[in-house]
Amino acid sequence: MTEDRDATAFPEALAPTEETPAAKPSSRVSGWARVLRGNKPVWIVGGVAVLSLAAGLVLGRFVISPADAAANAAAPAAGLITVPVELGELSNDVTIRADVGYADAVDVSVAEGVVTGRVPGVGAELGGLAVALEIAGRPVIVLPGELPAYRDLQVGATGPDVLQLRQALEAVGIPAGDGASDTFDAALANAVARLYTEVGYDAPSTEDADELVSAAEQGLLSAEQGVTGAQRELDAARGGADAVAVREADNAVSSARRELDAARATGADPLAVADLQDALGLAELRRSQLDRPADTGAQQDALAAARSARTQAADELARAREGALATLPQAEVLFLTELPRRVDAVNVERGASASGAALTVSGADVRLTGAAAEADAQLLEVGARAAFELADGTEHAATVAAVEAPSGESSRWSVTLEPDPLDAEQIQQLQGSNVRVVVPVGATEGEVLSVPFAALTAGPGGESRIEIVEGDPRDGDRAETRLVTVTTGLAAGGYVEVSPTEGDLGEGELVVVGE
Repeated sequence: MTEDRDATAFPEALAPTEETPAAKPSSRVSGWARVLRGNKPVWIVGGVAVLSLAAGLVLGRFVISPADAAANAAAPAAGLITVPVELGELSNDVTIRADVGYADAVDVSVAEGVVTGRVPGVGAELGGLAVALEIAGRPVIVLPGELPAYRDLQVGATGPDVLQLRQALEAVGIPAGDGASDTFDAALANAVARLYTEVGYDAPSTEDADELVSAAEQGLLSAEQGVTGAQRELDAARGGADAVAVREADNAVSSARRELDAARATGADPLAVADLQDALGLAELRRSQLDRPADTGAQQDALAAARSARTQAADELARAREGALATLPQAEVLFLTELPRRVDAVNVERGASASGAALTVSGADVRLTGAAAEADAQLLEVGARAAFELADGTEHAATVAAVEAPSGESSRWSVTLEPDPLDAEQIQQLQGSNVRVVVPVGATEGEVLSVPFAALTAGPGGESRIEIVEGDPRDGDRAETRLVTVTTGLAAGGYVEVSPTEGDLGEGELVVVGE
């Protein structure tokens, strides 16, 4: 028994020696088992110690003392704020939002009446000489112009609307006389008549014009006949007595003289001679009256009155003929700018009564209409190219068509762009949408060096400089730096193009923008 306890307490005593043969493997395992069983409390204490050590190490990584926490919360050592110098193309863009649609939509108002035909469909185009509608059998003719029709036009009318009508007819290929005249004359009336012929309708004129012209022509004929008769009477009065009257008066004088001579020769009673002398004097008086100029005052007055009547009749005929010339009723013409126009909405149908806004029309071309702040608008130029995205996400080009200053209380400038040609499907997809439009207003020619605005400083002579860090920016004021004098170019997106004039500058170098 004693030998067994000693062997358990000191296992090394069982180790093989030169004198003790090596034990078999099964005996060695059994020996270690006896060691573990005999020293169980020692092993438990050792295991607990190892676990406590591991737990302490783990907790030590997460549990921070107040002093350590304060130290960790302190600001790091000050360093320089830097960004790398960039190399690449630099561009400056103006970006706006724009609505897509047909331009300048307007309502077309018509006079009240029944629509008898010529109702256009949505999407139809109205150009010069088109008939927008037919109301009560009469056309509403489309002509180019800015001033709406506001009155009926006929011979003798004057004003800007007359001038516009003349110029509109010339624009659609109908000669209309003096293009600078604002008076509705016969030439313009004839042009209006041709206008109606072109669209397939009878030209309107004054009611009963033909009858009035015929009556005026008869009146003028009668007046001319009156002038002829009065002139004949005056000519007769101015010609004096006729030859028969003169001959009879001469014979009467001769007869009275013979009778007086015979009475004197025969010694007739003095009273009888005196009577014969009176008879001779009377005959001579009558003969002398035939030689005096005739009084034609009455005939001259009659001729003047006849001539006045003829002038009045001629004026009446001229007015009647003017009344028979074509007129242009206000209700039968529609002046629209920027023809052709597209019909966007139709509010009437054939057979129904129409009044007010019968149609809504717009420009036939799609436009992009947006607004920009004054600073951006000042960078835009008419003709500048732009880009926007189609419904499928592809980029499409456009051109700046107009940049207009704000009106009223708005502070935004109006920007109009015309897209490059679009097909029908693209137009349908874009109609009424709002798109993002980018207008490049400046770009470098190729790749350039650029730095943030904040990197620029002014030198003693006003030159622009940047500071390049050659050491570690975290060294702050102790970091090694050098100044590079530069000239600046295009500015865009917070960056500015720079070119070194004194010193070297390369892509990727760190430039100081703050501390």
